Amino acid sequence: MRIHIGGDHAAYDLHQALLTHLREAGHDVVDHGPFSFDALDDYPVFVLRAAEAVAAEAGSLGVVLGGSGNGEQMAANKVRGVRAALAYSTEIASLAREHNDAQVVSIGARFTAVADAIAIVDTFIGTNFSDGERHARRLGMVSAYENTGDLPALPDSDAS
Repeated sequence: MRIHIGGDHAAYDLHQALLTHLREAGHDVVDHGPFSFDALDDYPVFVLRAAEAVAAEAGSLGVVLGGSGNGEQMAANKVRGVRAALAYSTEIASLAREHNDAQVVSIGARFTAVADAIAIVDTFIGTNFSDGERHARRLGMVSAYENTGDLPALPDSDAS
């Protein structure tokens, strides 16, 4: 599987560990940086490139990394068509794929041990979207909003 990865200095060591793990597992990994440790680098430089690559390549997935993972997830979600999820457990990673068809997982290196991050990424990559009707319907609403800016219709209410 093609995996795009990007992060920042706060996650540099985790980034390197995941690159090694994913390549050894046989994945085609595209590293969007950082390519060396720089305590002053900015995560959007690398994360946005990884997320754009995922959006441009159907079937690929992405991993974005930072100190908390929050900013990286927010940045990736700014790329049209990308659904990025902050995952701090394998269960969250699985649900992000099964229910939300997330294509990018974000992990906070300051809060996640390397072994746990590897398990989160492996779970994320190994889980498919359930394609359940309610999940597809909800994703359709989000995609429609992203494309048109129109809010989904409110449900009919029997309340007086």
